[in-house]
Amino acid sequence: MKENKLNKLYILPNLFTTFNLFCGFYSIIATLQGSFFKASIAIIVAGLFDALDGRIARLTRTTSLFGSEYDSLCDLVSFGVAPALLVHQWALGSFGRYGWLAAFLYVATTALRLARFNTSDSHESLHYFTGLPCPAAAYMISTTFMFFSFFGLTGRLFETLVLILVYSLSYLMVSSHQYMSLKKPETLRTKTLQGLVAMVLIIIVLATEPQITFFLVTLAYILSAPTYKLYSFIRQGEESRSRKELR
Repeated sequence: MKENKLNKLYILPNLFTTFNLFCGFYSIIATLQGSFFKASIAIIVAGLFDALDGRIARLTRTTSLFGSEYDSLCDLVSFGVAPALLVHQWALGSFGRYGWLAAFLYVATTALRLARFNTSDSHESLHYFTGLPCPAAAYMISTTFMFFSFFGLTGRLFETLVLILVYSLSYLMVSSHQYMSLKKPETLRTKTLQGLVAMVLIIIVLATEPQITFFLVTLAYILSAPTYKLYSFIRQGEESRSRKELR
């Protein structure tokens, strides 16, 4: 009976992972049909399921190597292929070979990012991510479409900005920049009231004008690591000059 119970528990996180895959596949279908807004929403929902499956597996103590590998394969579809196809059909198609090569680079770096995460130290990943997480990169593409559509931003200039964005996201995913992780178990047990209030405030802010706020929040997260690294570099330079002056 105990073994059967464990088998049932293992189904739950993998079910959420399958929902993640379903959303990614639906996004691809919606993109091929020209429904870019639906494709963007599907990617965002896939990210929610991706966040839930890992937490459920940890809370129910049903983490497994199978679940980890299955999650990565689904992530490659939802956060690699789906957003790459979306951005190509929406903005990069007019660039011809440069456009589809940018989309392919995005898929390739997503696969590399996932492979590096799977082979990294599990304790390290509890505190920070090395390189931009692929769900955040996919969110950046989907929310950029929603943001541009909301303001009616079209034309060659904005398509060029999207092309630069795709190359930048591809670089950040395989970079050494450290991004804050929300996977620390302590966050589930400490400061419960403060965390609940913060979550309510975040939901309220995001709900005011989702097509703007989702874009701004995602952009702020993506810029956080490079900004902090630049700040640290400048600070180290100032400290080095101060030590030389003291001599």
